[in-house]
Amino acid sequence: MKLVLTCEHGGNDIPKNYKALFKNEAILNTHRAYDMGALDLFQTLVPLSDASYYSTTTRLLVELNRSLHHTRLFSEFSEKLTDLEKTNLIYNHYLPYRRAVENHIKRFIDQGENVLHLSIHSFTPKLDGKTRNCDIGLLYDSANTLEQRFCRALKSEILKQNSHIKIRFNYPYLGKADGFTTYLRKQFKTNYLGLEIEVNQKYVLNNTMDSAISQAVFKALHHVL
Repeated sequence: MKLVLTCEHGGNDIPKNYKALFKNEAILNTHRAYDMGALDLFQTLVPLSDASYYSTTTRLLVELNRSLHHTRLFSEFSEKLTDLEKTNLIYNHYLPYRRAVENHIKRFIDQGENVLHLSIHSFTPKLDGKTRNCDIGLLYDSANTLEQRFCRALKSEILKQNSHIKIRFNYPYLGKADGFTTYLRKQFKTNYLGLEIEVNQKYVLNNTMDSAISQAVFKALHHVL
């Protein structure tokens, strides 16, 4: 099985020609702008992968983990752009990233390989005043037996590394909700497993994931693969 790693929300960078949209720079240092610690975990896992892709441009510009038809493809900041400017963003940033990942997966499958795609994310400990009761979320399509089986095996191996980690399935989001893996499942009906790993940002300090969490995931994934 070939492992493809992606990290859609790895940073809060803004291209120069879009900086005027973000006069309130404080928003760029919040969970709304990027997934804190996700890129660090992604980089820890890269040695296990056969292909890896990441973006450090803030999702407040255009959301790489949403379909083109999604109402939140653009944030309230980038929504102010003209139709032409939005189209340019899609063709110069959104599509190149997504197509590069999709084409690499297609090449593996065309070669007769099975592909495991792990999309690495992190989530804020509290949202709308509610505490998220989870350390690691494993997101998958509940109708897909192979994805479910892999997540159960990965959870089991993570707990062998650290039995105190609280792992939940399809939490804090549903694995079948609109997202990059959901889109790719429709493109590749067979030979493709698309999963998301969500880690609680309470384990992040200065955009670095707690090493105990990173190593537990690394060792567990290495064993399962």
